Amino acid sequence: MDFMTGLKRTHYCGELRLADAGKTVTVAGWVQRQRDLGALIFIDLRDREGIVQLAFDESTAKEIFEKAASARSEYVLMAEGVVRERSSKNTEIPTGEIEIEVTDLRVLAKSETPPFEIIEDCQTAELTRLKYRYLDLRRPDLQKNILLRHKITKITRDYFDENGFIEIETPILIKSTPEGARDYLVPSRIHKGKFYALPQSPQLYKQLSMVAGFDRYMQIARCFRDEDLRADRQPEFTQIDLEMSFVDMEDVLAIGEGYMARVFKEAMGVDIQLPLPRLTYKEAMERYGSDKPDTRYGLEIYDLSETVKGCGFGVFTGALEAGGSVRGITAKNAVNTLTRKEIDKLTEMVRGIGAKGLAWVRLNEDGSMASSFAKFMTEDEMAAILAKADAKAGDVVLIIGDGKNATVLSVLGALRQAVAKKLDIIPEGQYNLLWITEFPFFDWDEDSQQFVAMHHPFTSPMDECLDYLETDKGAVRAKAYDLVLNGVELCSGSIRITNPDLQARIFSLLGLSDEEAHNKFGYLLDAFKYGAPPHGGMGIGLDRLVMQMLGCESLRDVIAYPKVQNASEPMTECPATVDGIQLDDLGIAINATEE
Repeated sequence: MDFMTGLKRTHYCGELRLADAGKTVTVAGWVQRQRDLGALIFIDLRDREGIVQLAFDESTAKEIFEKAASARSEYVLMAEGVVRERSSKNTEIPTGEIEIEVTDLRVLAKSETPPFEIIEDCQTAELTRLKYRYLDLRRPDLQKNILLRHKITKITRDYFDENGFIEIETPILIKSTPEGARDYLVPSRIHKGKFYALPQSPQLYKQLSMVAGFDRYMQIARCFRDEDLRADRQPEFTQIDLEMSFVDMEDVLAIGEGYMARVFKEAMGVDIQLPLPRLTYKEAMERYGSDKPDTRYGLEIYDLSETVKGCGFGVFTGALEAGGSVRGITAKNAVNTLTRKEIDKLTEMVRGIGAKGLAWVRLNEDGSMASSFAKFMTEDEMAAILAKADAKAGDVVLIIGDGKNATVLSVLGALRQAVAKKLDIIPEGQYNLLWITEFPFFDWDEDSQQFVAMHHPFTSPMDECLDYLETDKGAVRAKAYDLVLNGVELCSGSIRITNPDLQARIFSLLGLSDEEAHNKFGYLLDAFKYGAPPHGGMGIGLDRLVMQMLGCESLRDVIAYPKVQNASEPMTECPATVDGIQLDDLGIAINATEE
């Protein structure tokens, strides 16, 4: 093995161009490929910026030529030489017009044969790639993702700094105040039997920062939630956290919109039109069946309740009599795709998420009609349904009826997404951002059979709802807002409660006694006694933002060292057991282990 002595990298591999011809340069990286043609040897050298070709021929010193001949995939090389124009150009790569005529070559490290090829769109099983994540991260597509994430982070700091925000680090070891997701707990060695928690968000500390007089706070914060994973969720994640004093909702949304326009323009070259569209929670649910709707395609929900009132189909009338609704979506020009077999699959899907079944109408292109319920209806009733559905030849109408309106809307929301994927009508490279506002303050929890805070208990109710907080919880709306991108929630925020009396009132309505409230949040309530300015803010999911900007299917594609579905990390094999001495120091005994 060689040393770098006397050589210093002057350029990244991927940044050299024809304009650099004649320059003496030094590059370093990993061998992507070596081609030995006898009298000629070519090595594709790769670093984070791209690939450049190293050339060796009869004019190359014998020692250098022999080193090149011995080089294998993923060897680490440093090469000095002169940039020259290639006789045979490669239009597939940015450096394809040039090569480096090598005059000095150092083999800095050898490599065993990797368990998979270091190429874009590698088809090796993800678990294997995660076990060797340091190799997986060498792949150009993942490196591109991580580099873009870095760029977005820099843009973020620049934008908020320019808008008067102060970056303040809040503690990682905090008091456990579980609200919704489980906390990750950290035992204290000094205070045996007591625990810290890892923060689910910096919520309380950023509100305390407002009381402290730092009227514009931001932080790129690590957050932790002990919950089941999915494609857009990890147990530890990064949040662009912000809080502002002396503002109303319009001020906070304006800052959020400005940030989105800035980051998309500078990171992606995409212009975001401002102001962003807005929907109330009620509008979003009734039109799209979701509080995070994907508005890149139609398939909007319509209400058939009045249309089918008094009809002969018991499923519809029964749903209405139970206080629910009957609603549908129309899939345009879908009759050839949504065959009976495909509709049967959709029926199974909706039954799995709470619906009793799926009613449907297929309007064939020859003018004939097939339906799961037409035999129970008169011609006029069917005509009225099709008119309301704006259904024409070639269309498919899908209808859900249920005694619970929430079930109808949520099922249709999921059905809408499934149908859009089957029809392949979701455009790529399009970014539809919108705000969802006026969320319900309270959310009914079926498990506990009581109302809970939909966002968190520090969210302020809308002023006009204060009079019926106690009498009609289901109708109370909050000064809360979410930012949605292509059907994914990017951020959540609200205007906060700063009136101690109102905060105590909210705690009481959520079933918290004065003692419980003080035990959990006493330090915040005490702080509010000393002059709390009106404030509000939001948290933007950095991981989700990058994932959506790049069009990735999983957060694991934009996080350097992610966890898998069971919250473990295959590379380091964590979580892992610890020895008895460490447990004794913490005063902890293990009474259950993973089987």
